[in-house]
Amino acid sequence: MNTAFSTLIRTASHEQHVEAETSTFMSDLLGGRLGVEAYARYTEQLWFVYEALETDADRLASDPVAGPFIRPELLRRGALERDLTHLRGADWRATLTALPATEAYAARVAECAREWPGGYVAHHYTRYLGDLSGGQIIRGKAEQTWGFARKGDGVRFYVFEDIGNPAAFKRGYRELLDGVRADELEQQRIITECRRAFALNTAVFQGLGEEFPLTA
Repeated sequence: MNTAFSTLIRTASHEQHVEAETSTFMSDLLGGRLGVEAYARYTEQLWFVYEALETDADRLASDPVAGPFIRPELLRRGALERDLTHLRGADWRATLTALPATEAYAARVAECAREWPGGYVAHHYTRYLGDLSGGQIIRGKAEQTWGFARKGDGVRFYVFEDIGNPAAFKRGYRELLDGVRADELEQQRIITECRRAFALNTAVFQGLGEEFPLTA
């Protein structure tokens, strides 16, 4: 193919990406119209997704398709757990609950991790590159709105301490996508899964929006 796969996957999923990041819940959250409880609830949902993404990461590290993407400097579960301790207290696991949409999202990620490395790459791409990019906007807004220490507890999920140059890292990641061991048909399947990942994420935002509606 003449067009790089990283370009194909980005352009093919652009509409779904925009839909996710401009959801009512995220717009209200970033606009400072929701309280810290909504942010904490969102952070809880992220934990379920990253638990699914990272539980099988060690096993996938040797996979020829997914393996090159398993980078320890990306792992987020530990940072999420530190944030949840700050937001919910030391016993945060006792009250942790997933929205139905989150359960569906995490289940699909776990299924791909177990059975389809190419699909796992689609979810890996949508999450981690998003965290490195738009996630930084969320961090800044959270620090500004709720007074978290800069890059401190409460927003550590968005802080990639072991990635000194995010722009260079993202370039390298896109090079990995361009070299992914997948023929044209498999690449199209991965792109379709990428769209599905954004749709699953949007459904989580919709569920959160129902929990935290703005009163007129």
